[in-house]
Amino acid sequence: MRLKFPEKVENSLRYLRLKLLPKTLFFRTMLLIFIPLIVVQVVSIFVFIDGSWSRLGRRMSNSLASEIAVMVKLYDENPQSMPKLKEMSRKYFDMGFSHYGAGEKNQIAMKVSKGNKMITDYLETALNDRFPNDMTGIFLDKETKQLIVLIDQPKGLFKFSVDEKKVFSTSMFMFVAWMIGTSMLLFLVAVLFLRIQVRSIAELAQVAEDFGKGIDNKDFKPYGSSEVRKAAIAFIKMKERIQRQMSERTQMLAGVSHDLRTPLTRMKLQVALLQDGVDKKDFLQDIDEMEKMLDGYLSFVSGEGGEKSSFVDMNEMILSILNKFRNKKALIRYSTNDQVSAIQGREQALKRALTNIIANAFRYGKTVAVNLESNNRKLEVTVDDDGPGIPLDKREEVFKAFFRLEASRNKDTGGVGLGLSIAKDVITSHGGRIELFDSPLGGLRVLISIPL
Repeated sequence: MRLKFPEKVENSLRYLRLKLLPKTLFFRTMLLIFIPLIVVQVVSIFVFIDGSWSRLGRRMSNSLASEIAVMVKLYDENPQSMPKLKEMSRKYFDMGFSHYGAGEKNQIAMKVSKGNKMITDYLETALNDRFPNDMTGIFLDKETKQLIVLIDQPKGLFKFSVDEKKVFSTSMFMFVAWMIGTSMLLFLVAVLFLRIQVRSIAELAQVAEDFGKGIDNKDFKPYGSSEVRKAAIAFIKMKERIQRQMSERTQMLAGVSHDLRTPLTRMKLQVALLQDGVDKKDFLQDIDEMEKMLDGYLSFVSGEGGEKSSFVDMNEMILSILNKFRNKKALIRYSTNDQVSAIQGREQALKRALTNIIANAFRYGKTVAVNLESNNRKLEVTVDDDGPGIPLDKREEVFKAFFRLEASRNKDTGGVGLGLSIAKDVITSHGGRIELFDSPLGGLRVLISIPL
């Protein structure tokens, strides 16, 4: 059951999900573990500080304030017993005890600095309760690093020195350390476990992507959780079915090609025996056109499916294609950024796709500019010409099989309307895309983008 919110709230939540949520499954799952873990840590520490640690701090501070009050009362009853009171304070309370006259007050105060509020907060409250009519202060001795408690009365200044452990328990730091330590251990175990689980999904996705590019990874074996294994097994079975269908289709088309070429060859021989004339020339042209159409159909349907994938240097491939058009009466421009130019793919299929596109540019333009740009993420090939171009409303249709722009591209120019269809099929099978734009030269720009 999904909760429905108003449209504005839904849009805001969608925006936050897109901006704040991680993109990968690993980090999203870690977020599901990390956020509850942090919440539990914060709540536990807050409950501990507000409960056990604060109660313990109050009790320790009240106990120390009571001990100080006892020593002050004993001094008030018998000021002459100061040496004995000092010994008793050190022996029974582990606390230094001194009394100073009015003239020594300033000198004592100058030797100490303000104490830590976190340590002395409860003690200040306890002292104010015990000595409501006197001025009290808690400081830190710069030399001994002990807490100094000063009680200023009209008859003199009482000074008590104690270890901060008497009013401050370090158990909180131990508790926090244990909490953080166990949480880090849990987090590490979760990371290692999730990496194994996510790795199986990532490998399945990579194998599926490679298969779409024509790379058959035969070493892949399903592993991971039962759901991932089921998905991997289903993918392997699907891949085998597709490969079997492609193989059967290729064999069938090879048979069709052989059966059709045989009668075409006989027709050629029969026409060759005819006397020269207009009819004979027309018959030969029709037969040649039928052979071209047959080659185009078979190439489009087969899609170079049987070719194995390998590393292809696109720079060398483009140069070899352009060299075939050097004798054309057209200006050729080629540029590259000399970065990464090798990709993994089917060399003959890529060469045919680029040849179709570049050949179209030379067929309809007098100036052709080819540019190869690449980086560590993708490779882009741009082909510009100064020809008539393609209308904006026809740029999607030209990728359909057997579609031709009769106004400017007819049978006399060659082809059966499959060049761009074959090119798009090849580029898409490599995980890329092909797009058409207006060229700076005035004609058509073809942009090919292939991920690396």
